[in-house]
Amino acid sequence: MPSDHVDVLIIGAGLSGIGAACHLRRDCPDKTYAVLEARDAVGGTWDLFRYPGVRSDSDMFTLGYSFRPWTDATAIADGAAIRAYVRETAREYDVQRHIRFSHRVTRAEWDSDTARWTVHARRTDTSASDTAGSDTAQTVVLTCSFLFACTGYYRYDEGYTPTLPGVGAYAGRLVHPQHWPDDLDHTGRRVVVIGSGATAVTLVPAMARRAAHVTMLQRSPTYVIALPSRDRLAGALRRWLPANAAYPVVRWKNVLLSTVTFQLSRRAPGLVRRLLRRGAKRRLPVGYDVDRHFSPRYDPWDQRLCVVPDGDLFTAVREGRASVVTDTIDTFTTHGVRLASGDELRADIVVTATGLNLLALGGLTLRVDGVDVDLPGTVAYKGMMLSGVPNFALTIGYTNASWTLKADLVADYVCRLLRHLDRTGQQVVTPLPPPDARRVPLIDLRSGYVLRGVDALPRQGARAPWRLHQNYARDVLLMRHGRLTDEGVRFSHATRERSTDHAQV
Repeated sequence: MPSDHVDVLIIGAGLSGIGAACHLRRDCPDKTYAVLEARDAVGGTWDLFRYPGVRSDSDMFTLGYSFRPWTDATAIADGAAIRAYVRETAREYDVQRHIRFSHRVTRAEWDSDTARWTVHARRTDTSASDTAGSDTAQTVVLTCSFLFACTGYYRYDEGYTPTLPGVGAYAGRLVHPQHWPDDLDHTGRRVVVIGSGATAVTLVPAMARRAAHVTMLQRSPTYVIALPSRDRLAGALRRWLPANAAYPVVRWKNVLLSTVTFQLSRRAPGLVRRLLRRGAKRRLPVGYDVDRHFSPRYDPWDQRLCVVPDGDLFTAVREGRASVVTDTIDTFTTHGVRLASGDELRADIVVTATGLNLLALGGLTLRVDGVDVDLPGTVAYKGMMLSGVPNFALTIGYTNASWTLKADLVADYVCRLLRHLDRTGQQVVTPLPPPDARRVPLIDLRSGYVLRGVDALPRQGARAPWRLHQNYARDVLLMRHGRLTDEGVRFSHATRERSTDHAQV
């Protein structure tokens, strides 16, 4: 069985994985690396999701990479534009040739004697028929000195669908946004979208452009905020400054704005609640029941705010092309959904925008010196490494800001660590658990997908460096300019020297 070695092995060729590879090319050009991607394309989430209107809920000046300015006029970009941006970045930094597609990583084993990971990946582009019936021929084994998981925390092969009473009686089309059918034409159809999160508020106005009518059926409301699809400051600065100069100014403006919004939501939730309600009321028809349909019971930022560019959801409701119903499902019928109130929503198509499932590390199993790593039993160090797991990092973006802001910091920090190891002649960096026993969830949100899966994720400690602050400016100081040596980490050597090196790739 072939076994290749690289200095750094990156898992995932999505937004985070491509960014990590580019950081290596920029900051550690002497390091060899490879990227293993389970699917057959670059883009991750932005290649997988193809439902109508799919877009970011963060502005591209912060969702874009720090090292490659977003130059499009649209700040809230659609999925195709983001996918193209990620792929163009991969080509610009010559990352594409280092990606091994259709390689699903299943397990990784750390050996302290040699200070190396042995990583097992299953080829998903082969079959028993073209490998002479040999299942072992479908497994690829690589070794690396540092393992970098850029897998996100969603399960890619299936989304979350709750129990739907009587769904077997329904004669129409039932789809989940995570696996949108290519042949689905909703032109002139009656559509019911079940859900009230980011996916639902994206789907409803997008489908309402062609559908006969779209109804968003929600069990409870979500906070929805309208933001401009174009950034006026960016447009003004671009007329006077080169892109590389304008980009960081707009980026920091948006970072500070989102930070202020989050902190205000935490410190004065009643005020933010009133402001969000007022914004929704101003965009909806006179007399609309804003409190029933757009005023949640929880405080702002207990769950992520849903962004609608230029208020497109409110516009669709105001123009009568879409409606919002707040109720629970009694049962599906042949022609639609009967509600607890007794009303029936007739639908040719029902979309279950009911959320995602969490999956830590893409399902990867870790072993350290022959012992399985219990992920929920580990503590995250600086939100990016795991206690007791050497030479390993993972990317988990911000929940209250753009994912890429944190991904950039993590990739930059990994490069700092690698340079430190080279400079000091050491080989191993191992995070340590905090001295106290206090633990908190890694993701501090009350969203359904978080509550369903957070217990399978690592935990946080009560203080730095084991606590993720969800504050970009603070993390810049900690991760880009802070010390590499502190009480939360140990540097060391392999317990015995390697005898020979494997072939480089």
